[in-house]
Amino acid sequence: MKIAILSCFYPYRGGISQFNASLYGELSKEHIVKAFNFKRQYPEFLFPGKTQYVTADDEAVPVESESLLDTANPFSYISTYREIRDWKPDVLIVRYWMSYFAPSLGYITRKMKKHCKVVSILDNVIPHEQHFFDAPLTRYFLKGSSGCVTLCEAVSKDLLDLKADATYTVIQHPLYSHFGKKLEREEAEKKLGLKSGMRNILFFGLIRMYKGLDILLEAFGMLPEGYQLIIAGEPYGSFEKYQEIIDRLPNKDYIYKNLRYIKDSEVTDYFSAADLAVLPYRSATQSGISSVSYHFEIPMIVTDVGGLKETIGDRGTGIVSKECTPEAICKEILRYFSDPKIKERCIENIRLEKERLSWKTFARKLTEFIGTL
Repeated sequence: MKIAILSCFYPYRGGISQFNASLYGELSKEHIVKAFNFKRQYPEFLFPGKTQYVTADDEAVPVESESLLDTANPFSYISTYREIRDWKPDVLIVRYWMSYFAPSLGYITRKMKKHCKVVSILDNVIPHEQHFFDAPLTRYFLKGSSGCVTLCEAVSKDLLDLKADATYTVIQHPLYSHFGKKLEREEAEKKLGLKSGMRNILFFGLIRMYKGLDILLEAFGMLPEGYQLIIAGEPYGSFEKYQEIIDRLPNKDYIYKNLRYIKDSEVTDYFSAADLAVLPYRSATQSGISSVSYHFEIPMIVTDVGGLKETIGDRGTGIVSKECTPEAICKEILRYFSDPKIKERCIENIRLEKERLSWKTFARKLTEFIGTL
């Protein structure tokens, strides 16, 4: 089968680019696959981070691709469509995670649907930080899809709310496996400059308002002595509001911060030092951070939003806090560390999930779904 994938690839960085590289690699084992990339993913004024691109010392997975689509230039929509059409794929796979991409991707998929199957992998149908235009733009995009793949039931529900007759399947997010082996805890703590002998709580990934770092900071301030909070990730926007909370906490000296994009080669250090990952999200569908936690066998505390309960709580790989409040998060952290059996059960279930959530399985289920369209 000839498979075209239109999305972000190297030199773009981040979880979606990582996902695409892994999917490309797995599909290429049995199919002819070509990657079509963005020439410009976002205009700089719409990107609040420091850079969209890998830097010289990043260790991203390079994928050979054709950089065509400029999301801010409608003329490139036409040329991108023609290039993909002329390659004559059997199926076009696109990734969709926010409505900004609806005009460009929607134009191309609606045109390509006349020539081949079009499958959209939906990270989100409605983004975490919502706007009045999200629903109409996403409806426009969805008209170009022969079928959709969601990564959890919560996204499927959002999909059906917008397109009741959508053809879709659910395939859970596979695990990232390129981070290597877990380090000895003492080695990781030394590399990061952490205090030893503490209970280490990890908040990892891009820092955005919906991810609830402020909730975790307030919860951390309620904990007794013996806990250490590790914050690792690039802020989207100002960190000032979080720093104001930190400055008034009684245990602020036990908060470690690395406020930048964490390279793949460094991810191992943070998860090797952690006892527990906390995802205190105000909204969510699923989280790529959970896949990294699974790889390193780190249990999680998550909030009961989106697909987190489905993918973590129902699988027994972590604790679900029913309330998204500092008091509730603090209570669950204390409960986790007070009962060693919770950790044992979580790690046992994580190991079962690691066997189930492989890229080989994802690619097989994806191609089986394509065959039904």
